[in-house]
Amino acid sequence: MFLNDAVCTVDLHSFPPAFTSFVGKLSSSKEFHWLASCSFGIITCKLVYSITGFISTFCFKGYRKLSNKEKVEWNNRGFSTFHALIAALASLYLLLFSDLFDEESSDELIVNRTSIISNMILGFSIGYFLSDLAMVFWHFPALGGLEYLLYLYQVLHHGLSMFSIFLSLISSQGQIYILMVLFSESTTPFVNLRWYLDVAGQKSSTIYVYNGIALFFGWLIARIFLFIYFFAHMLDHFDQVKKIFPLGFYSLLTVSPVLASMNVAWFWKIIKGLIKTVSKARYSQ
Repeated sequence: MFLNDAVCTVDLHSFPPAFTSFVGKLSSSKEFHWLASCSFGIITCKLVYSITGFISTFCFKGYRKLSNKEKVEWNNRGFSTFHALIAALASLYLLLFSDLFDEESSDELIVNRTSIISNMILGFSIGYFLSDLAMVFWHFPALGGLEYLLYLYQVLHHGLSMFSIFLSLISSQGQIYILMVLFSESTTPFVNLRWYLDVAGQKSSTIYVYNGIALFFGWLIARIFLFIYFFAHMLDHFDQVKKIFPLGFYSLLTVSPVLASMNVAWFWKIIKGLIKTVSKARYSQ
């Protein structure tokens, strides 16, 4: 009985009506969901970064021998992989398994369709890109290495991604195309695993070769074929795309080709790397 009496509950009705109205509107507003999901993304990245370093200390013998620069990038790629898995799985669900973008599920224009889940995953991704960019700038040139072009690629990619996601969030338009691009993050775990194996001195291992092959096909599907479908879908629904607000419309027409060109350029590097890796593996046999 004493415990029950000791429990304190907050009664919003005891506060001024203006305050309770503000709290009610805030908790149910889209802006609150965006801010909450973005903050959650930033906090999650920090947690995964720390957890990656903690687990790696005990599970990977070579981690202790890494330089501080390599440890920073090792941990950074941990939350990079985590975000990639969350973003890719959520995008796959929303695009294929939910009826959100099903042509016959609603009379609403497909470019105007959103959901709480789609808004929150976009906000979460903004949190990730902000965290990753902050890490890049803070630890430069540790992240991205001394290869200045790689550094510029990362900054440009993240900057364009955040800009596009932000426009889609505030306008509630074009989310289908943002989610298609986010699904291309599914190749990130293979990119990160390649780096992990390289640092661990496993470039001559079988798993390095298999990962290179998986990266090749993953990139081909998620960043080449998917972008071809992206532009075909946009062309097929161009009458709806034109109804996106001006800045969003023109950014869709300019940012997506830039990202596609970057994907093609890196795909060429992946092809050359795979040929080199396979050739070495055959030669060693």
